Amino acid sequence: MPTWFQTTAIDYPNSRPHIGTAFEKLGADVQARYRRMEGYDVFFLMGNDENTAKVSRQAARLGLDPQTYCNDMARQFRSVWDALDISYDVFIQTSSERHKQCCRKFIQKVYDNGYIYKGSYEGWYCPECEEFKTQKQYDDSGGLCPNHRLALVRRTEPCYYFKLSAFQDRLLQHYQQHPDFIQPESRRNEIISLIQTEGLRDVNISRLGEDWGIRIPFDPEFTIYVWFDALLTYITGIGYGDDESTFRKYWPADVHFIGKDITRFHCALWPAMLWAAGEQAPRRVFAHGFVYVKNEESGVVEKISKSLGNVIEPMEVISKFSSEAFRYYFLRECPYPSDGEFSWSRFAEVYNAELANNLGNLLSRCVNLIVKNYEGVLSWAEGPLPQAVVASGELPEFVERVRQQVESFHYHLALQAILRELLTPTNQYLEAQAPWKLVRTDAAAAAQVLGRAVESLRVAAILLKPFLPRTAATLYHSFDFTEPWEQVRYATAAQPPVSGRQRRVIAPLQDGKLKPLFPRIDLSEANLHT
Repeated sequence: MPTWFQTTAIDYPNSRPHIGTAFEKLGADVQARYRRMEGYDVFFLMGNDENTAKVSRQAARLGLDPQTYCNDMARQFRSVWDALDISYDVFIQTSSERHKQCCRKFIQKVYDNGYIYKGSYEGWYCPECEEFKTQKQYDDSGGLCPNHRLALVRRTEPCYYFKLSAFQDRLLQHYQQHPDFIQPESRRNEIISLIQTEGLRDVNISRLGEDWGIRIPFDPEFTIYVWFDALLTYITGIGYGDDESTFRKYWPADVHFIGKDITRFHCALWPAMLWAAGEQAPRRVFAHGFVYVKNEESGVVEKISKSLGNVIEPMEVISKFSSEAFRYYFLRECPYPSDGEFSWSRFAEVYNAELANNLGNLLSRCVNLIVKNYEGVLSWAEGPLPQAVVASGELPEFVERVRQQVESFHYHLALQAILRELLTPTNQYLEAQAPWKLVRTDAAAAAQVLGRAVESLRVAAILLKPFLPRTAATLYHSFDFTEPWEQVRYATAAQPPVSGRQRRVIAPLQDGKLKPLFPRIDLSEANLHT
């Protein structure tokens, strides 16, 4: 069985996750679920980045010790990810003793290999980013942090350096030999340009005088700089340092999912660290875009910010609608390789048009007509999908195109294809054939129409399984398709059902009808902003 190891960026637990944080996790979850469908042994790692000064400061403000605070925030993060059905296999807390011990083994090995030396550092430092900024960043921003717009602090301290500069040529060669290492291509070009124009300098990887953090084994007066420690999560989480067999089974990672703002650390520092310890670089780093919020009154698209009061937590959307609606909107509306935006009005528009009116209505029509007119059992002759369904012409080619879009992380294109080339044409086919009228004069012909629509639902359920796991299961389990749901793959969608052309409705009914899959949002009554 082939393995598939993937990670997401680990999150600072200084506040609860917002919709932008969730966007990354959703994209990663689709890939994990898809790979499991296709027969991979998947290991999906997530976690929280806890060994930071800002965490200890936040804990102090709340009157808590840092570990108690981190444990509670980890619980809160996991509750959100569980509500969104994120199918992670392990959730790492970097404050755990196991992670600390494995980190010490790694940094000791890099030190023993001659890639760490002691020196001193002076520069402009942002306490919120917990990193030094370049002189150019300082000058361009007028002395403010480009991210937090706070005044940078001049800081001088003794430190330990990692010899990042020693890996510049090897990194550029690696990018050339492995063009898919950094994706999308725009991020790859940015990193190559940055290294070629500015070069790589040795990196300060320690902090002095910090009580919270991981002590450096060869000089316990210092703690490990949070970025050096955080990147190690991707290997300590699969056994580096204490479980050699599991580590060798899954490493190198098939893909790291990260935000576009941290590509420099993951695409330059991280592979160099691994090489310094005698390990392989990951196979791919995928840098996704951001989610912005559209101000409903001004129409201005804004970055998510506490100061602007536009932070939206995933649970706000889930509690009003469902986790499936949340998943669909962000995967359908926000292109994963680039930026997207959220507004409550657009959410309602997409929800009503595509989930309630299109997908939900198609299922309700089919189930209710079959139950009412055929006693829940439908038989029809052999035949293809409805005419005009799958505009590319052949179902196998359509399924393969969706597969390629999923594997390249173009989730919005995959969902658009399922909607526009499968579901919408099927609804149009039903409107044109009107089986609710046809059944009065020709029940066999109406059965042929409904049977083809049911086949469209079977294909849609399988293709939607990585995106909408609950909805897809509901679609599939509305009929007695005999291929076990746990065993379906994308190739199954391109094949005729194994039991021939007869279907029994097995969906649970209320008063003889199917409960709406996605009840419409009544915009005249819904208060979407509170």
